Formats: sequence, structure tokens, C-alpha cells
Amino acid sequence: MSSEQRARLDAQMRHPRPEQEQPPIEEVRADFRELMARMALPDGFRTTPATLGGRPTLRVEPEAGARPGTILYLHGGSWIAGSPETALCLTANLVVRTGFTAYSVDYRLAPEHPFPAAIDDTVAAYRELLERGEDPSAIVFAGDSAGGGLCVTASLAARDAGLPLPAGILTFSAGLDATRTGESMRTKEGIDPIFSRKDFQETSPMYLAGADPSQPLLSPAVHADLTGFPPLLLQVGGNEILLDDSTRLAVRAREAGVDVTLDVTAGVPHGFQVFTGVLDEANEALDRAALFLTQRARSRR
Repeated sequence: MSSEQRARLDAQMRHPRPEQEQPPIEEVRADFRELMARMALPDGFRTTPATLGGRPTLRVEPEAGARPGTILYLHGGSWIAGSPETALCLTANLVVRTGFTAYSVDYRLAPEHPFPAAIDDTVAAYRELLERGEDPSAIVFAGDSAGGGLCVTASLAARDAGLPLPAGILTFSAGLDATRTGESMRTKEGIDPIFSRKDFQETSPMYLAGADPSQPLLSPAVHADLTGFPPLLLQVGGNEILLDDSTRLAVRAREAGVDVTLDVTAGVPHGFQVFTGVLDEANEALDRAALFLTQRARSRR
């Protein structure tokens, strides 16, 4: 691990936080697209437009030919921004490392489509994979930030709908608590170079649209019953304001008898896995994530 790399990245990601009103949503989305377009992509993959559950989807597969196994990927963006294209640096890295095919779902975004639209779209996409004849023991969910949260909440919704659960769930810096009651919301304020409490005060109401955050599908780290869940790998940075979203979900998973690995990398920011080629820890975390996915998709066949 390189302390110099971590310090340099932290400095690069910090930016002034002027006291101004929330910018228009299209400006937020454009800024996010511009930021994520700078992230390096690996060699050895190809993409094809597809559809799952009635939503546009990006199929990502290895150029050399795919091995059995499917990743259902859910992008980040605070439930208000992002797309399969903005998450391609992560999806492609998982595909290249595992040899699996990934489907990255363009779920509906708030504020136009608030909770539970994104969950509904994810469950519909998963249901279609099952209806196509894909074995749930060869399907794994993966996602970053808001998409990491969707991996968990959509699994809750799928379980409640009577669907079989996937073979494993991987989350990167997941948002898992809409109540924002984790200690890290306070202890990491100012340490986290990406988010502040104010950021969530502005974006969360767009997704909630008046819904009570104290419910499993919005705050699984606080309220979910994870009984019957497949193995979980929760990757998170030690400098994140969302750190305790993952640490508390890990506790709930253990209490429910779920196989869970909490993977905390010290001194790195939210979504650090996107910084391949910049941060050694990003490549190392993606290697661990890919190993988890290949072990899980194989273990239940």
C-alpha cells in the first residue's frame, strides 16, 4: 500500500464546498458523467446494448469468451445520477477478472422516479434473468454506492417476492442507511473527501420523496432481517462517512447466520476501487472482489 498515493488522491478529490443551493439535477448528472469518464478502463472487454426487466441494460463480457457466471451490476450516483456507462470502470474490471458476463441495469432515477422505483427495476431485471433459465446459483449481485445499497434492498424485495436469492452479493462503499444515524456520519465528517452530511441532506429527500427512512428497504443496516441471505462481501474505505453503513450491516448479517466478510481499506475514500492505475489499493480490492464472485458463483452449483 502506498501512503503517498492515498495522500495524493485525497488532495485531488477535495474541492471547495460553497454555501449555495443544490444545483439543477441535470447539472449534477452531467458533472458525475464527466468525473466518471476520466476513470481508466481495462483491456479485454466488449459491450452490447440490451434490455432487462423493461430497462435499458449494458451487457459487458470478456473479449476472449465468457465462462459460466453472471453479474447483475448496479451503478452508483446517490439514486439521482449515474448509468451503466458511468460504472463501466468497475463493471469491466470485474468482468475481465472473473471471466463472467455482466448486465449493468439503467434503473430509474429520482427525483423523477423516487423510492421504490430503483428496487422495482432491479427485481424485474433479476426476475427476467431467472425466467430466461439462468441458475440463481450462478448469478451474483454487485454494485457501488447507491447501487451497493440496491444489491441488498433488491435482494430483500426478491426474497419477499418468493424469488430464489443470488449466489453472492458484493458491495463497494454501499449506502445502506437512509436514517443517517451511523457514528461515521459524525466521526468522518471532514475526513471524507467525497461527501459531507450536507450532501445527503440535499440528495436523500429526492429519493425518499416523503417515505419513512426507518424501514428495511431504505435502511437495511438498521432494520433489515437478513435471514437466508447468500454470502456477502462488503468493501468500504476507512475514510468514508458511510463507513458504518457497511460495518452495521455486517453485524446484522452475522447475527442472522450469514457468511459475511467486512473488507475495510484504511485511508481511502468512497468508491476507491474506481482509481485503478492511481491507487494500488484499488487493484488489490478488485482482485479480492473478483475472487469472492468466482468462489460464490461456483460453490452452489
